[in-house]
Parts: sequence; C-alpha cells; structure tokens
Amino acid sequence: MIELRILRQFVALAEELHFGRAAERLHMTQPPLTQAIRKLETELGAPLFERSSRRVALSAAGHALLPSARKLLADAQGLAGLARAAAAGQRGRVRLGFVSTVGYGELPRWLKRFRDAHADIELHLAEATLDVQQRSFAAGELDAGFIIHAPGSLPAGFEGLTVARDPMVLALSTDSRLAARKQLRTTNVLAQPLVIFPRDIAPSLYDALLAFYRAKAATPHIAQEANQMQTIVNLVSAGMGVAWVPASVMSLQRPGVVYRKVSGAPVSETSLIWRTGSAPAVQRFVEHVRAQLRKPASL
Repeated sequence: MIELRILRQFVALAEELHFGRAAERLHMTQPPLTQAIRKLETELGAPLFERSSRRVALSAAGHALLPSARKLLADAQGLAGLARAAAAGQRGRVRLGFVSTVGYGELPRWLKRFRDAHADIELHLAEATLDVQQRSFAAGELDAGFIIHAPGSLPAGFEGLTVARDPMVLALSTDSRLAARKQLRTTNVLAQPLVIFPRDIAPSLYDALLAFYRAKAATPHIAQEANQMQTIVNLVSAGMGVAWVPASVMSLQRPGVVYRKVSGAPVSETSLIWRTGSAPAVQRFVEHVRAQLRKPASL
C-alpha cells in the first residue's frame, strides 16, 4: 500500500527534476525526500529516476507511474468535497418506489425538474405497490416511496407528505347501460360486478371502498382482482365489471372505457413516505416535492 504522502513527493520531484527544489516545494529537507524516493523505488521494485551528479531524469518506470500518481492525488484531494456535498444532500442517491397511479399525475415532471436541478444525485425508480415497498424499506433497498391510501392512513413508522387527494371515479365499459349517464348515483352502481386490487397492496383504500358499500347496506360482488391499475382498466374494457379508480387515472384513455363521477364516492390520497433520519439526498428530494406542490401544476 503506497502512502499518498510518498506519491506527492514523487510527483513533486518528477515535475522539478531537482531534489533541492522539490524538497523546498514540499517544505522539507532534502535527505528525507531522498530516503522517501528510495523507499518507493524499493516497494515498486524499479528505479523511478535516473540520477547523476549533473541531472535527475525520469526513468521509463517513472514516466509510466506519473499520470496514475497525479490522478490518485487529484481523486484524494476531491474526497473532502465529495463528503461535504453528500452531507449537504448535493450528491448521493435516492431509491424511489412508486405506485402506477402517481405516474398519471405530476410525478414525471417532478422527476425531470429534480434531475435538472440535482445532476449529482442518482434517482433509481421502481414501480411497486405498498406491500412490495414496505418489504423493500425493511430490507434497506428503498429510500422513499409514493403510495396510495385512504385519507389519514399512512403506514406506521414513516413520515409522509400528501401530494394528491383524488375522489374515486367509476371506470365503466362503453357497452354498459350506465355509460350513457354523465354522473351516477350510488344506487346505480352497488350491484355491478367489481374489478378491484387485492387488499394487501392498498389495505386502507380497499377497506374504505368496502366500508362505502356497507354504509349503503350492500355487499360488493368482486368479479376479479388485479394488481396494476392499467390491468384493471383493461379488464373493465373487456366487460368484466366496473372499477373504482382515482380521478387521475382518467388520463388513461383506454378504448372501450369511460369514467363517471359518483356522488358521495370515497376519496384516495397519494403520499410520499420516507423514514425519519433519512440521508440528506432523500431529504433534498422531499423538499423538492414539497416545493413543487406550491407551484401551479402547469408550471
């Protein structure tokens, strides 16, 4: 293992080609410099300089070593700056999970603006439902995540920032007799077969939907479960049933599907979650999202 101090002494002598000037530049006397260079040559097993009473010149081995030595010293000099930048949240990485529904809103623009403003922070994206995100958090594989849930139902142990609040709307096949109506009442939809996500991927929202039915003295007829919102909408287009989806999903224009508002429908929230004490780069991402929420959506 070669010490950086000795490499610095080698580079100074290689540039000065004079032991006296190199020692003066290094603020040391000549004998310790001579000893350090001999020690380095012994460790490397090759002479780095050709010496005579009149001149000092780099040997072939010295010429070969010089570029790498300069690079190592430059990299070492940059370590302090890297550490300070990481501590300030200016460098690092954010491993971000997200549910598919958030992609229909402002998230793509937020991510682009973050990359533009923080080029030295790596963003690693992973589409994942809440249950998958929680396992990834527990395994230390995720730093933050966008999740969908019922209002006021963040998972325990996380800090959260609500980024969207959407009324649920009903996705209907265009072949449904209800599709001709512009707005529906709850009594129109309670008996319709339902396409829904499994409870484990969004427990609080699943429970809120079932509570909505129970409050009307009804039991939902679940025709099919599917994890991804796009799959759910596709199943609706095939006539397998109706589906409750956040209003943001209305931007997913699938042929054969229409979306209708329902009076008194449940509400969904989308939140960014992260652990207390997360790395500075994660905190910087949270503050970026918080700032985006204060801007008009069109900006």
